[in-house]
Amino acid sequence: MLFLRSFLYFLGSALVLIFLVALALLLFFLPVKYRYNILSKWSLFCLWWLKITLNIKLKVIGAENIPTQPSVIISNHQSTWETLALQTIFPHQTWVLKQELQWIPIFGWGLMLLKPIIINRGEKLKAIKKVIKQGSSRIKEGIFVVIFPEGTRQPYAQLGKYQNGAAAIAKKANCDIVPVYHNAGKLWPKGRFIKRPGTITVVIGAAINPAEKNASALTQEVRAWTLVMQEKYQ
Repeated sequence: MLFLRSFLYFLGSALVLIFLVALALLLFFLPVKYRYNILSKWSLFCLWWLKITLNIKLKVIGAENIPTQPSVIISNHQSTWETLALQTIFPHQTWVLKQELQWIPIFGWGLMLLKPIIINRGEKLKAIKKVIKQGSSRIKEGIFVVIFPEGTRQPYAQLGKYQNGAAAIAKKANCDIVPVYHNAGKLWPKGRFIKRPGTITVVIGAAINPAEKNASALTQEVRAWTLVMQEKYQ
């Protein structure tokens, strides 16, 4: 039964994605904020469709901590779910993505319409410089920047090493850091097609001012907070 329900979710999400990407491609000449308004509807649909097909619900703790000014969002990475859910929680945003994602038909085309920061993970030094430069530029344009500092999805209840790029962006752009923890891997595990019903919890921490701390110290502060949240909400 879970396979069938997961297939229904996949089918519905794929059909809506095709429609919205086709629409956004036709309107490619519009400013990015309008393209984002179109394509982000996919995330809203997916969260609703997950609830209908699989009874996967969302609980947000700390919504009062969402800044009014563009900030760097630092989140742990367990699933595909958080890439969707964060769009329904935070304002207009973009992401740091590995270059392979842009080559995925339809999905990748949609991503490229939203001014993501595309990096080649095989060229680490160039990637770091690009993340800092383009990330701070996006902040100045009024766009939140979402970074998964582990670099890749981790198994449920595990936390990988955090890289310093997100904190470096915040320092260069002089904007706040917003730490985020979620337990999505419990219901939608890494690399799994079948999903299980339940409630996914997202915790939004108090914004961190990057002044007077170096990038490494800021990164470790966020990771330490995330470990505490993981222990509490896993």
